[in-house]
Amino acid sequence: MYRRFSRRIEAAGLPVAPTNQALVGEADVAPLPASTQRYLRFMGVVGRPRDWSFRSHFTGRFRMRPGQRWMALESWQYNSAPATARLFYMRMRFARVVPMYGWDTYVGGEGRMLGKLGGIVTVADGRGEAFDIGELTTYLNDAVIMAPSMLLTAATSWGEVDGQSFDVSLTDSGRTVSARVLLDERGAPVDFSSDDRFIALPGGPVRARWTTPLGGWHMVNGRPHPERGSAIWHLDHGPFTYVEFRFRDDSVAYNLGPGR
Repeated sequence: MYRRFSRRIEAAGLPVAPTNQALVGEADVAPLPASTQRYLRFMGVVGRPRDWSFRSHFTGRFRMRPGQRWMALESWQYNSAPATARLFYMRMRFARVVPMYGWDTYVGGEGRMLGKLGGIVTVADGRGEAFDIGELTTYLNDAVIMAPSMLLTAATSWGEVDGQSFDVSLTDSGRTVSARVLLDERGAPVDFSSDDRFIALPGGPVRARWTTPLGGWHMVNGRPHPERGSAIWHLDHGPFTYVEFRFRDDSVAYNLGPGR
């Protein structure tokens, strides 16, 4: 699985080096809303070079419809800030027997969701404006959780809500997506909520509120990392949790070129 993932990352034509390695200083965060500053300080951004990429690996469980049996999930992911790109590769066991492989990607301003049963038979292939917007929103979510200094650019805007939350918007390829981030008393993000994602239903993609609650923040190699999280669609008939995951302490590596 990792070899397939690595080959795809190397072939994507992503930048192999950062464009900005300057330390994040007080002057970079001072103009931002108070709640945003508190969050960035909790995340240890100030005084550290700006992150420009990360690779993550996590396990968990996934289901495609409410009431469906959970499937074991393993995933690898690579995000690049210079390219505003995200490549997410996952493997599940359909009916506990047949492997199902999926790619969620945002590259060159275009989003795509591709799923293949046994790695051969295409069972899902979504692309178009809804996927462009949705995958950019997921990129924003990843950065908020894993590498917020990737967002300290002119493409990102921040807005104060109250002492426990802030709004954040990201623009890329002529599209802007937004989310609200909820914080605990330490400034740790405990939830991310956006209306800029689309759930794939039998009749086609439908815009719905999407949240990713988090828990178990602790320090790993000088950085705060979440221990667990989930992703939830908020539908007319109620919330639908479709993925639950856990990070190991060694599951994230930062500032790697796509060939590494």
